[in-house]
This record gives sequence, C-alpha cells and structure tokens, in this order.
Amino acid sequence: MHVEIAHRGAFGSALVKLDPGERFVSEAGAMFRTSRNVDIDVTTRSRGGGGLMSGIKRMVAGESFFLSTFTVADGNPAEVGLAPRLQGQVALIDCNGRNKWICAGGSYLGSSPNLAIDTQFQGLRGLLSGESLSFLSVEGAGPLLVNAFGNITQVNVSGGLTVDTGHVVAFEDSLTYSISKAGGSWIQSFLTSEGLTLNFSGYGRLYVQSHNPDQFGGEVGPLLPPK
Repeated sequence: MHVEIAHRGAFGSALVKLDPGERFVSEAGAMFRTSRNVDIDVTTRSRGGGGLMSGIKRMVAGESFFLSTFTVADGNPAEVGLAPRLQGQVALIDCNGRNKWICAGGSYLGSSPNLAIDTQFQGLRGLLSGESLSFLSVEGAGPLLVNAFGNITQVNVSGGLTVDTGHVVAFEDSLTYSISKAGGSWIQSFLTSEGLTLNFSGYGRLYVQSHNPDQFGGEVGPLLPPK
C-alpha cells in the first residue's frame, strides 16, 4: 500500500495505490475515482468496532454514519482517489502505534484497515467549546488521512499552545487540553467574536486549519436563497 497527496492547496486530494489483496477505508462519499478492479463495501464497522452503534457514535462526532472499504478484487494493482467535502488541504499522518490520534469532527478522511476507529466522548468540554461532543480516536500503526478547511499546518507542541475552537484538525493523545475564553472577560470574548480557545499542554503533534467551517457556514448561510 502506498498513500500520497495527489493535489495540494485549496482543493486537496489523496491517491491510494493498492496491491492485490490490500484494502483501504474512508469516510463514505470521499471516493471520486477508482480502478475497475476495486470492490466497494459500505458498512458501519471499523476494525474492532461494531454495527449500528458505531455508525451512530461517528455521527455524534461529526463524521459520516457509514465507512467505505475498498478491496482489490483481482491480481492486479489498483488505485483509489479520495477528496474531502469542503475545499482545503489533505494531510497524511503515519501512525506509529505508540500514540493514539484524536480527530476533530469532520476531519477524518481515510485510513489503513489496521487502524481502529472509535469515538472519544468529550462531555461538557465539547458542549462548551462549540465542538462536537465526541472526537474520533484512531489507534494502531498505518497511514491516516485527515482534511482541513483552508490550509493545514503541523505544529510540534512543546509545553503549551492555544488554538481557537473550530481550527483543530487532529492531535496526538500525548497532548491534553482545557477550555478558556479568548478575551480578558466573557463579554470581551463575545464582543470581539473570538469566543473560546483550546489550551493544549504537553508534547506532541497537532494539526490546525486556517479557516473555521462553522463560521464560514454562518456567513454564507443567510446569503443563500430560501429552499
């Protein structure tokens, strides 16, 4: 298996090259092209997880209810092209099996079938932060594809970093976070539209996106004609 970023920039995509017998998993609807010798199975399951409840939990985390599994159907190599729903960059993370990766809502694009996908409940923190009540937890060794709205940047956190809510893509579970207001007071935070921030602590990798899809939707939505 070989995974590469096929197009960079505002309209990023990934190309997954599979050998005979290999498989790859993606969010349902992410595939935009595939070789004719690829079988596609749509399911609610991930490795080690199961059934209807797994799909519901992913929906709560802001992801698709279904996952697509691509399998090479004969003895020839194959390709699968994947792209996110929103315009933005795609990043490839090589999971080493030592640390879990935590994906914010909507940032998961695809992964090796060797990686286990589950939900991580945030509780009250998720409600206060304006993020999903759950994150996706990815565990194991293998390639992981994540997508961002706008530019995506990897930051090596060493001690601490503050990120505006809605701009987190994914981070290693060696990092912990707390929630605080951006301004000097809650009124200042509200009036300046800065809102809340996630304060990361520890040492590990963090991916952030330059644009917030929720804010974009809030700006564009009122301008659209009624249905």
